[in-house]
Amino acid sequence: MSNGQPESPQPTHVIRAQRVYLRPAERADLPTFVRWLTDAEVTKHLAIRSPISQAMEEKWFDQMVEKQGKDHYHFVICLIDGDVPIGATDLRDIDLENGNAGFGIVIGEKAEWNKGYGTETLQAISDFGFGQLRLERIYLEVYAPNKAGQRAYQKAGFVEEGTLRSAHFADGKHLDAVIMSLLRDEWLALPRPKSWEHAF
Repeated sequence: MSNGQPESPQPTHVIRAQRVYLRPAERADLPTFVRWLTDAEVTKHLAIRSPISQAMEEKWFDQMVEKQGKDHYHFVICLIDGDVPIGATDLRDIDLENGNAGFGIVIGEKAEWNKGYGTETLQAISDFGFGQLRLERIYLEVYAPNKAGQRAYQKAGFVEEGTLRSAHFADGKHLDAVIMSLLRDEWLALPRPKSWEHAF
């Protein structure tokens, strides 16, 4: 407090893990999304078949804002250190009657790959889904060749349910899709702090 004024408190984030937090997307994020989604390495394990334009992202953003909080929640993944966006994640096809939701993620900044941020993101959004939306099950599909993704999901507590054979076609061949999920009781038993325990 060199100027005699109290230091501003560090911001607390509602949905966070140890090193990342999740925030809603803003229109100003769209050029970053386009940069990520026009990179073939980034989209290799995503269900994206052609380049994404700024105009397409503008239309998607308007639709996403309308759906936010209904049957969909979309977030930007940011590093707590530096407030830098590194990717995006969502809960989709939310079925509150049965307590189910799908999960998706992309780490768009390749310099941040293989640092555990995907696992932390999944922990944070699982805490949101189970701790705020009262879900019973969060599930995802991961293409069989994406072994790194499967390891990240396993670290977050997800277990394999089964395989959809030849469910995804890309690069001239069909790939199997592995279904993984996490149930509420399994989430409760995870030996880690929950998102709201990080926040204060």
